[in-house]
Amino acid sequence: MTAAPPAPTPPAPAPPAVLAGADFTDCWRPDWRFDLEAVLRPHQRSAGDPAMQWDGDAVWRTTTTPCGPATVRVTHRGGEVRVQAWGPGAEWAGTAVPGWLGAHDDCADFDPDCHPLVREIARRTPDLRLGRTGRTWDALVPAVLEQKVTVVEAHRVWRALLRLAGDPAPGPAPEGMRVLPSPRRLREVTDWEWHRCGLDGARRRALLHVASVAHALEPDDGCDSPTLQRKLRTVPGIGVWTAAEVVQRTHGCPDTVSYGDYHLKNLVGWSLAGRRTDDDGMMELLEPWRGHRQRVVRLLHVGGSMPPRRGPRMAPTDHRRF
Repeated sequence: MTAAPPAPTPPAPAPPAVLAGADFTDCWRPDWRFDLEAVLRPHQRSAGDPAMQWDGDAVWRTTTTPCGPATVRVTHRGGEVRVQAWGPGAEWAGTAVPGWLGAHDDCADFDPDCHPLVREIARRTPDLRLGRTGRTWDALVPAVLEQKVTVVEAHRVWRALLRLAGDPAPGPAPEGMRVLPSPRRLREVTDWEWHRCGLDGARRRALLHVASVAHALEPDDGCDSPTLQRKLRTVPGIGVWTAAEVVQRTHGCPDTVSYGDYHLKNLVGWSLAGRRTDDDGMMELLEPWRGHRQRVVRLLHVGGSMPPRRGPRMAPTDHRRF
């Protein structure tokens, strides 16, 4: 009997595509585990976000930097991270990517065993990392747009603003990508243009306030999360919730929770205690994890649950019709 021929060796996976002409390139194998989509998800505002788009296993993201705008493409395959960046801020943004991916996240003293659900979610998601960008402006503008409105409405205004005032993304980015407008450009947007974007007066005034002091809100080496939150809350229109949303992204803050969020208290209350609660009750439930309360919130977003809905959902308001 003739022996069966050996099975063909499967082809090796193709290396990540490399685009020519990048102003910055880097490639390395990180010594920490992370899920690329999960770690960057907090920075994306809907699937149609002009500032972040997915292309297979690669993500494109635009960002502002102290050196100017940049477009960054990140691919994570086979344990290898490949970074390419274009634009005046390419080097600054490219070297910040390890922070985006959670290189500075320290969860060594995090104990998920205080609650069986948290322990189980942490066991299932060992690659969950909290990334940091080091850019206040990129996180602050969308946070202001999300104040006291539905997510659908906030994301619609975000897209409209970038299409109206954002510059085209540097480099060979996917069509339609834009860079968040600078504080100066934001102040030049007229009331009628804001109205066309669907932005109400209260959020418009808050944006103009933060645009006038944006240069003083970017974190330096000595600016930790509590310091930046105090700075932010001195700006009219910026409260506890908005400041928390910002430092969760700029610093990857593992402890600061979005107190005042419309849905979050019910996610935490129902997941950890099987009941609805208010914001103070939410903080009491999270107290065993002080120092990592936002980390627990991120875990509950992955595997927690919300109470059953017993009424109609809040309908988004289209301020363009007013």
